[in-house]
Amino acid sequence: MKKPSAMFIMLAITMVVLTLAFYNVASAKASSSYGIESVNHTVQVLYNGYVLMNDTIAISGHTDSFMLGFPHVFGSNVVDAFAYSTNDTSNVFPLALNVPMQDNAGLYRAGFYGARVDFSKGTPQVFSVVFVLSNLLLQDSANVSVFALSFPAFPSLTETASFCNCSVVVPGAQYLNGTVSDFTYNATDLSAFTYNASQVAFFLPNNNIQIFEIQQLTREVDVNAFGQISVSDSYRITNNSTTHILYAVDVDVPFHASNVSAHDSLGALTEELVSADTGLNRYRVNFSLIADPEWTVMFTVTYSLPDDVYVSRQGNNFAVNMMFFEDANSYIDQTSVRFVLPEGARLSSFSTTAADNSFGVNRDVFQETMTVNKKNVISLGSFGVSLSYGYNPLWLALGPTMWIWVLSIVGSVIVVAWKTPRALGEVVAPPTGLRLRPEDVRSFVDSYDEKMKIESEIDVLEDRVQKGRIPRRRYKVQKKTFEIRLNTLDKSLGEIGGKMHSASGNYSDMMRRLEVAETEIDEVETNIKSIEARHGRGEISLETHHKLLADYERRKDRAKTTINGILLRLREEIH
Repeated sequence: MKKPSAMFIMLAITMVVLTLAFYNVASAKASSSYGIESVNHTVQVLYNGYVLMNDTIAISGHTDSFMLGFPHVFGSNVVDAFAYSTNDTSNVFPLALNVPMQDNAGLYRAGFYGARVDFSKGTPQVFSVVFVLSNLLLQDSANVSVFALSFPAFPSLTETASFCNCSVVVPGAQYLNGTVSDFTYNATDLSAFTYNASQVAFFLPNNNIQIFEIQQLTREVDVNAFGQISVSDSYRITNNSTTHILYAVDVDVPFHASNVSAHDSLGALTEELVSADTGLNRYRVNFSLIADPEWTVMFTVTYSLPDDVYVSRQGNNFAVNMMFFEDANSYIDQTSVRFVLPEGARLSSFSTTAADNSFGVNRDVFQETMTVNKKNVISLGSFGVSLSYGYNPLWLALGPTMWIWVLSIVGSVIVVAWKTPRALGEVVAPPTGLRLRPEDVRSFVDSYDEKMKIESEIDVLEDRVQKGRIPRRRYKVQKKTFEIRLNTLDKSLGEIGGKMHSASGNYSDMMRRLEVAETEIDEVETNIKSIEARHGRGEISLETHHKLLADYERRKDRAKTTINGILLRLREEIH
């Protein structure tokens, strides 16, 4: 009697499982009844070689979710992805990546990289799914103007699409050959689970596309007491090309920008930047030091923005509204936007439309700053920032008033000391303050420029020896030569810097700020070596290592920007 009972129980459990499975499949089918009317499949190559793949899909009916994908060979190149309503770009849908694709019978289809769009809050009639793919899909050649692109020619859908209109967008390019007939093509009744990996070769002159990575773009927006805006954009760029040297790049600045200039650690890059596109605020920055493959360059672009466009005022209350990166023609790994309010201003409100971001407010005794950090930035992911603050114009007089009080106190002390009777035979020596000449300032700036150039060359030298590009003996000889020259420069800078410290006014303040920035850089470099060692020993994870490294690089970039600003100010003093 025990065996039939056990068999009966197993049979009952099997029937229950099958019933539940059938119910789940039936429920899934019942919750999904739609047809695909049309698809616009656009593959756009961005300026720095990243690929923007946009599928705009029109459907009829209802579904709780929507699956699409492409050959899994492209999956490792996915940098970012998002989905939104085409009619309302602010309506963003949850998107799950690298999920297995299933057909209507519930069977899994191998070989695809799938993405599932969540429509549980309502099914849109037209929506877009955007994938950002790395610039590893774009290959350059010995001919600097010829490129080859690998890409999915069609999306992989779970239903047949009545019509699919496709295009490869490379402005100014000339089609050469490929597995597709031209830059534009289409398909009628595109089959479900279409598997297509295509290539296209094209000719593109004038460096309209270059293969590089913007690892970090730090934008500092400085608002002065009158609401006027000055901006500095600090770039950290790596040449991702396997064959070509990077001489220059195009950068985007907001519309209405004026007085656009650029400089790196060696000084001004050009007297006046040349517009790279007459229809956009895009400028070409030529490097002072060229970037070989895998090399990194850093530079800063400064400009002014009109206050009447971005700032509104009512009495002592100011409001700032700005959009960021809406005209970006490149993919940016990491951005940081920092607002600096005038001394004495008090923040009333601060908000941003950036999704998946981190932001914060830093309040010092006299000044407040706000920072927004965002990863994976393209023009479709542009964001706005709104803030308001109160500012009393009496703060303008605070600085001069304090100086008057200081001078009054110092003058009173001198008068009292002068009139105080002195002992017989006491000799009073007149003050012999150091006199700072323009030649001293010019010598300091020139020496500091040379010092930064040598330090940059040492970094390049160490990078080359680590990659085995030069013999170690040659490395030691060249580094020793650089170090000897650095010691000489440090002595000269110490002597002149001492004079500038003793001088009154702005020179002493600039020397103090310069020393603080140098100390910051030394601390950051020590910390970077520490986390590299800890990561090598397995004490911290790769994610923590990347986060700490990015934070330290931002601190280092800010310190270098401070140094460059001080040197620029000193150059203006001697002209």
